[in-house]
Order: sequence, then C-alpha cells, then structure tokens
Amino acid sequence: MATSPNIAKKNSVFIASSLDGFIADQNGSIDWLHSFPNPDNIDMGYAEFMAQIDAIVMGRTTFETVCNFDMEWPYRQTVFVLSNTLQQIPSTHRNKAQLVRGSVKEILAQIHQQNYHRLYIDGGKTIQHFLREDAIDEMIITTIPILLGDGYRLFGELPHPLSFRCAESKIFLEGIVQNRFCKMKK
Repeated sequence: MATSPNIAKKNSVFIASSLDGFIADQNGSIDWLHSFPNPDNIDMGYAEFMAQIDAIVMGRTTFETVCNFDMEWPYRQTVFVLSNTLQQIPSTHRNKAQLVRGSVKEILAQIHQQNYHRLYIDGGKTIQHFLREDAIDEMIITTIPILLGDGYRLFGELPHPLSFRCAESKIFLEGIVQNRFCKMKK
C-alpha cells in the first residue's frame, strides 16, 4: 500500500542488536535473538512499526535469510532487494519482492517513483550503506542483553559523524532495552 506523493519521506530501521553491537553471530545466525525468555511472544512494537511502513528495503543476505525461514512470507508490504550479484528474484518470490540496483540516491528515486515513501531499511550491510549516505531518519534498536563477542556488526565506518537524539526508551521483559533514535536536523 503506497502513500500519496505529498507524504513526507522517511527511512527507518527496526533491528535487534546484542549488547556488544552485533546483529548476527560469527556464523551469521540470529538464533541468539530467542535467548531471552518471551513466554507471551511480545512483539516489542514491531506490528505497530510495520503498520506505518509502505515498503521494505533489504540486502540480498537478509532476503535469503527470510526466504529460508520455516514460515509463510512475513511481509504484506512490497520488498525491494538490493543486490549487485543476484540476477533475478527467485520464481517463488517474484510476486513478493523486486530487485533494485544503484546508489542509495538512485535506489530511493526508483522506489519513490513507485509512490513508496515510508521505508523500512533492513539488513546490516544495507543499513550501513544507507548510514554512509546519511539516508536514515530513524533507528529503533532493541538491545538483547547478551554478549556475542564476535559476529556481524550493526554499525560500520562512516565518512563523517551522524547525530541522532534518543526520542524514546522502553524496557521489555525486565531486561530488553529498546531505544528510538531520530536524526538531528542540520
């Protein structure tokens, strides 16, 4: 469901991280996300967040990970997959995802041209790429109190510092901390 063209554009991140800043362990596994007991399956605001999203932008690795989940396709929104190596979306997912290529600016222009403006940016390398181009407006980071010691980092090198302010903090399940950071206006 796309928004009208006069809706403000917004690129948001909603992701979980270990206490030491990893989004996957050294083997690329995210099984550790379930290491903290959640007997009532609290979604920690994910459904509310997704209700405000027009489309999802993710990298090939994240796309392939989601495709391999033992469940139905989890998204109602259009998914745009960034990849320089994937030649086409697998036939099983062609009606669920579109392949996009180019710079962040070119990719956003392609997506906005299709009238999608409130975007969920997902996947470590994709988030890092968008941050390097200063193209993230909001980050909701849920910190799971586990130290992985090694793995895939959420953040990488930047050409210059980016300033965000903490707009909101929540605690779930007496130990999981979720912070919402908004980009500071220049």
